[in-house]
Amino acid sequence: MLPVLLALAFAALAAPWCVRVFGRDAFFGLALVPAAGLLWVIANWGSTQQVRIEWAPEIGMNIDLRFDSLAAIMASLVLGVGALILAYCARYFENDEPRLGAFAGLLTAFACVMFGLVTSDNMLLLFTFWELTTVLSFLLVGHYADRPDSRRAAIQALLVTGAGGLAMLVGVVILGEAYGSYLLSDLLAASDVPTGTAVDVAVVLVLVGALSKSALIPLHFWLPGAMAAPTPVSAYLHAAAMVKAGVYLVARLAPVFSESPLWHPLVLGLGVTTMVLAGIRALQVTDLKLVLAFGTVSQLGFLVLLVGIGTPGAALAGMTLVVAHSLFKACLFMVVGIVDHSAGTRDLRRLSGIGRREPALFGIALLAALSMAGLPVLLGFVGKEAALGAILDAGNLTGISRILLCAGVVAGSTLTVAYSARFIWGAFAAKPATDGLGFADWHRPGALFLAPAAVTALAGLLGGLAAPWVDGLIRPYAETLPGAVPEHLALWHGVTVPLALTAGIIAAGAAIFQYFGRGGESTRSLLGNADRVYDATLRGMDRISLRMTGSVQRGSLPLSQATILGTMVVLPAVILATGTRTGVELRLWDSPLQLAIGAIMVAMAISATVLRNRLASVLVVGVTGYGSGVLFAMHGAPDLGLTQGLVETLTLVVFVLVLRAFPAEIEESRTASFKVRRALLAAGVGVTVAVLAGFAIAARTAEPIWHLIPAAAYEGGGGKNAVNVLLVDIRAWDTLGEVSVLIVAATGVASLVFRNRRYGAAPRAADSPDYNPDLPSWLPAGRLVASEKRSMVLQLTTRLVFPTIMVLSVYFFFAGHNAPGGGFAGGLIAGLALTLRYLAGGRYELGEALPVDAGHLLGAGLTLAAGTATTSLLLGAPPLSSAIIEFTLPVFGQIKLVTALFFDLGVYLIVVGLVLDVLRSLGARLDMELGDTTDDESETATEGSRA
Repeated sequence: MLPVLLALAFAALAAPWCVRVFGRDAFFGLALVPAAGLLWVIANWGSTQQVRIEWAPEIGMNIDLRFDSLAAIMASLVLGVGALILAYCARYFENDEPRLGAFAGLLTAFACVMFGLVTSDNMLLLFTFWELTTVLSFLLVGHYADRPDSRRAAIQALLVTGAGGLAMLVGVVILGEAYGSYLLSDLLAASDVPTGTAVDVAVVLVLVGALSKSALIPLHFWLPGAMAAPTPVSAYLHAAAMVKAGVYLVARLAPVFSESPLWHPLVLGLGVTTMVLAGIRALQVTDLKLVLAFGTVSQLGFLVLLVGIGTPGAALAGMTLVVAHSLFKACLFMVVGIVDHSAGTRDLRRLSGIGRREPALFGIALLAALSMAGLPVLLGFVGKEAALGAILDAGNLTGISRILLCAGVVAGSTLTVAYSARFIWGAFAAKPATDGLGFADWHRPGALFLAPAAVTALAGLLGGLAAPWVDGLIRPYAETLPGAVPEHLALWHGVTVPLALTAGIIAAGAAIFQYFGRGGESTRSLLGNADRVYDATLRGMDRISLRMTGSVQRGSLPLSQATILGTMVVLPAVILATGTRTGVELRLWDSPLQLAIGAIMVAMAISATVLRNRLASVLVVGVTGYGSGVLFAMHGAPDLGLTQGLVETLTLVVFVLVLRAFPAEIEESRTASFKVRRALLAAGVGVTVAVLAGFAIAARTAEPIWHLIPAAAYEGGGGKNAVNVLLVDIRAWDTLGEVSVLIVAATGVASLVFRNRRYGAAPRAADSPDYNPDLPSWLPAGRLVASEKRSMVLQLTTRLVFPTIMVLSVYFFFAGHNAPGGGFAGGLIAGLALTLRYLAGGRYELGEALPVDAGHLLGAGLTLAAGTATTSLLLGAPPLSSAIIEFTLPVFGQIKLVTALFFDLGVYLIVVGLVLDVLRSLGARLDMELGDTTDDESETATEGSRA
């Protein structure tokens, strides 16, 4: 399974390059990947295989894949139909199609995530793939981004299916906690099935996600709207793949939850209602694609109904129809694409005589439509016969329920016959009473264009003729449901009630088509105007959000801060006052030195509130930070103290860079007098934080985890510095998220400052028109600093100290695993070295010190950090796990290398890149704005030429 998944993922990544090199013919090569995956499925049919890769086992997040009979059925459709659709794209699109490479990658990626979805055993992993299908559907439906209808359809599909997915996530979490496992295999094998309100609610929430994905009423409207997508998307996502995800989930959970009190009312009620009402709507539209879209909604209701009954007979019939539906509906959508491609229209009122003009295309469409209508001898007929028999024999339904359900299915099947006939008539029949399409306007499709549709049509015919063979493939899944094993699939079971019902369905459907199926467009629908309801819902949500935002966000920063901080004070105080509390024992200090440091910090904090000089205020605030670092060091955490000191120093530098553009003193008019309420709020926040910390520590009953960290750091991470091992090994996921935030911060700072270009290497001294190499200077760019601002002492000191600081930075980086330091501290020290070069030599000195784009450093660092996770995963180890490599070198002796060093190197590069970006934006760019040496245009030209 995993090789198939990885092969599809690699093909998706390579698809844009393939299309650039080979044009539209690249789709043929891409089709070979899912075709090879289909061969793997066929070779392993009937076996049960599992793959387990530990990711975060403590919270149930592992990569658990399981291949069984149901997964085999669904995977064969995902891969088989996917391969045909990719081959179809090779002739549907032209080489000049916009964004064709991206489309190829997205469509191949969709095959990948659908295969992952149907083979996921972990419900959390299944949800991940589930949401990926939603995102990819949004991108594929919105392929024609310049068209308003495509954008609207994409957003509509995203909101509806995304909201259903979020509801499903809540249900999954409840089920996982109730069962004590998130594995579907554990749920299906559980002998003691949990019951109760929570489980019932979870089942409903999961069904909401499944039914929204499969477009059942009242969440059906997104599917017809999604017909704005290119036809290959409709043929794959909205006929054979994505919409089947909901059917698959219902089929997967039916063995366990079909007896749930809310299961049958929801699944059967909505299924039969959708089947009938959408079938009526399919007779009222004139766009061939919409006829198939509403027909798909109707058939999805039928499929969900069958697999949700919960008997072996219904399961066998349901999965047979799932296969049949994927074949005939994918075929018919491809036929519509061929008609539209060749005739330039899909309006059945304008198409005429195509059946005589293209007998091969007509024959392909006729086979698929007959299977959709359930006529002998096609697979659709076999499935529908089995479905009628399974409904009449469903032992878990009451007699009246079986009769009503059968009547609804008969009515829906009658409408299916009618809109199937309408499709064939509309696309291929001669209409002499209309100004139909002339033969001169027809562009004959080639054999390669027809081949994928022909394969699916013939597969439906062969499946019907080989019904016993199909039975052998599907029956293993049906046997997993409780109840008597049904009779085998066959074309002929004798004269039975289902056969009589089928004859009546065909006759009634033909009559309905004769009297109602040849009409034009109708706006009257029993479904109502769902788009208007959708728009009204969005408008209502917008109004509510505006009112809520307007009541709490009035544009006043003090009010917003007071609201947040006030909530922080009041809410914990109420909880502490009304809840259970433990006693708090406080030790004011361990040594008088701590008291002295604390007093200095308090004095500096108070000074910051009364000083009017901006620089002085920043400096006294910095003293409080340095005091925290000293306290860390005194409590046995020199690593934290070092990092705190470095961060505080760099923060001071950034403040100083910004304050250059402000007056030294705060204006008298902006000086606030003493505010009692603000002072009380500030005091309340401080007391709240201290009290909460005290109660949190006092509430601990178990042994503190820090007792175990040093041993775990050395034994598991191979390092004696517990802080660094925590960052790069034990809690590396947190660090990866934090460095990602750093990159976002760098992007935000630069995007606020740079107007034209996001990144670019700092200009070199030689790029300046004022550069004179004959002038004496201790730094390459120092001679460009104005003489009144130039400090030869600072330049000389920088020339001497800079290499030492960089060596210290490298030392801290390498020593950090066993001593204070690490990639973060080393990067900060390197950043301070760059800052010193900038202060001594100006902005051109940055280009001399590090002539590299800040963006390149940030990207390289993130690549190293994320690549560490991927590499360990590919080697079969948990992501971001480290290995210890020991070897001997002639001069250095025994060397122990921990692979977490590469992750730490990524952190180092990210920190250096962030500092460089800040210096270029808040430093060099501000210098330019203040007019130190060159103007805006020359700087921009220099950046552009160097980039």
